[in-house]
Amino acid sequence: MLNFFRKRSANLKDDLLSGLTVALALVPEAIAFAFVAGVSPIIGLYSAFFMGLLTAVFGGRPGMISGATGAIAVVIVSLVALHGVEYLFPAVILCGVIQILAGIGKLGQFIRMVPHSVMLGFVNGLAIVIFMAQFGSFNTVNDAGALIPLAGAPLILMFALVGLTMLIIWLLPKLTRAVPASLAAILVVTGLSIAINQAAPASWSAQNQPHALLTVGDMLRTNTTARATTEARQELGPEAPDAAIAAQVAATVEAESGISAGLPKLFFLDGQYDILPPFNLATLWIILPFALTMAGVGLIESLMTLSLIDEITETRGRGNRECVGQGLANIVCGMFGGMGGCAMIGQSLINVNSGGRGRASGITAAVCLLSFVLVLAPWIEMIPMAALVGVMFMVVIGTFEWASLRMFRKVPFSDILVMVVVAGYTVVMHDLASAVILGVIISALVFAWRHATHLGAEVYPDKKGARVYQLHGPLFFASVASFKELFNPREDPEEVVIDFYFTRVYDQSGLEAINTVAEKYRSLGKRLHLTHLSPECRKLLDKAGDLVEVNLSEDPQYHVATDRLG
Repeated sequence: MLNFFRKRSANLKDDLLSGLTVALALVPEAIAFAFVAGVSPIIGLYSAFFMGLLTAVFGGRPGMISGATGAIAVVIVSLVALHGVEYLFPAVILCGVIQILAGIGKLGQFIRMVPHSVMLGFVNGLAIVIFMAQFGSFNTVNDAGALIPLAGAPLILMFALVGLTMLIIWLLPKLTRAVPASLAAILVVTGLSIAINQAAPASWSAQNQPHALLTVGDMLRTNTTARATTEARQELGPEAPDAAIAAQVAATVEAESGISAGLPKLFFLDGQYDILPPFNLATLWIILPFALTMAGVGLIESLMTLSLIDEITETRGRGNRECVGQGLANIVCGMFGGMGGCAMIGQSLINVNSGGRGRASGITAAVCLLSFVLVLAPWIEMIPMAALVGVMFMVVIGTFEWASLRMFRKVPFSDILVMVVVAGYTVVMHDLASAVILGVIISALVFAWRHATHLGAEVYPDKKGARVYQLHGPLFFASVASFKELFNPREDPEEVVIDFYFTRVYDQSGLEAINTVAEKYRSLGKRLHLTHLSPECRKLLDKAGDLVEVNLSEDPQYHVATDRLG
C-alpha cells in the first residue's frame, strides 16, 4: 500500500478537519445508496448521520466511519419492493438487536480467522469496486429520462478537474499538513467549478443539465429523473402520453431533488408511515431473513474494515465492541426511519488519509452531515462531482496492495488463488461479505488438504515385543483415511501401541477412526493401547462413551502442543 496512510497520533484539529472532509464525501454516497435501496435520499442521509454518530461514540474502532452502504442497500431493496418501506424499519431494528447479541457473544473475535491472502484479495477487489463505481458520476440523462454518459466539453472538463484534485492531494502534503489535502482539493476545485459554470457557454452544458460541470445537486437530479421516469412508465403504462409522464417526473424531481430537510422523526410518529406493519409472528417471519442477512453482511464488512484500519494505523480496535456499537446504531437508525448501514471503507480511508484518528473525526462527520441537511444544502449541492471522484481515485491508489502484484512467484499457488478468487468475486458480484466468506472457506479447505497428508507414523518394536506406531501430524476429519491406512492388523503382533506423543485428536471423526482401528484389532483377538494422550483427548474419549472402546494405557506424563484442544 502506498504511504498515504502513515502512522499519526490522534489530534483534535486533524479530527475536525478530516471529519468535515468525510462529511462532504458522505453526501453523494448516501444519496446513491438510498436510490439503490429504493427509498428517499433523505432516508439515506439520516441513516448516514445516525450510523456515523453512534458508531463513532460507542464503536470499537476510533477513526472508522459508518453510514448507509451499498452492501446493506442491495439486501433491503427486495424487502422494500415486496412489502413496502414500512417493513424496512422493524427489520433494521431487528438487525441491530442481532448485532448486539453477536457482540455480547464475543463473535467479533472470529475476524482473526481471516487469512492474510483473503485480506489482500478483499482490499484489491474493494479498490477496483470503488474505482468502477466512480464512473457512475460521469452520467447525465437524455430526453427520455435514461442515463447516458457525458460527452464533449463536459467530459473533458470533468476529467481535467478530477486530475487537478488528485494532483493537489498528492502535492499539498509535501508543502504543508496544516489542512487535509482532500479538503483543500475539494475547496479549490469547487471554486473553479463555480467559476467555470458561470462563464461556460450554454452549448457546453450537458444534456438536460444546467451546468457544464456536474455538481452534487445535478447528480441528485439526474438519479431522481432516471428513477422517476422508470416508475412513471411502470405506473402509467406504455401507452401513456409523454406529457403525462413528463409531468409526473417533474413533480417527483421537484419534491426530491434537494437534500434539505428538517430534523428526523421517529418513524411511527411520522405522518408518512401511517400504516405500520402488524406486530405479530407473520411480520417477524417476513423481516427475519432480511435482518439476519443485514446483520451478517454489516458485521463482516465492519470487522474487515476494522482490521484494515488496524493495519494502516498500527493500532488495534475492539471487534466485539464494534458489533455492539453497530447494533445500537442500527436500532436507533431504524427507529428514526433509516435504512441502516455499516462501516464505509472508502470514507474510512479518506478519514485516515486526512489525519482522522480519534472518535472526534466520526462525530464531526456526522454532525456536519446533519448540518448540511438542515441549513447548508444549497452550498453542498454546488460541490462538483469531479472533486469527489478525484478524492475517491486517490483512495483507490492508496488502498490497492501494489506489492501483491510482485508476490505471484514468491508465495504458494493456493494463496494466489485465494487472492484472485476473493478479488474477482468482489468485483463481479459487488458483495464484499460473501467474498470474504468464500475466501475463508477456500483457505480452510486448502489447509485441511495440506494437513491431511501430514499424518504419518514411525513403526518400531518395544522391549516387550509389542509393535509401536508413533504418530506424527494431526488426526482430524481430513486425515482419518491416511490414519487407517497406517495399520496392518492381520500382520501385527498380539500387542499394539499407538503413541500420540507428537499428535493430537481434533474432532469426532478422529475418535471414530480410532474406534474403527480398535474394532479391527479386537476382532482378531489383539490388544490396542493408546499412550501419551493429552488430557483434552482423554476427555473427548471419555465423552465419546461407547463410540470408542479401547484399552487406554496409563502414562505418567502427557505432553501436549497446546493447552487447549482446537
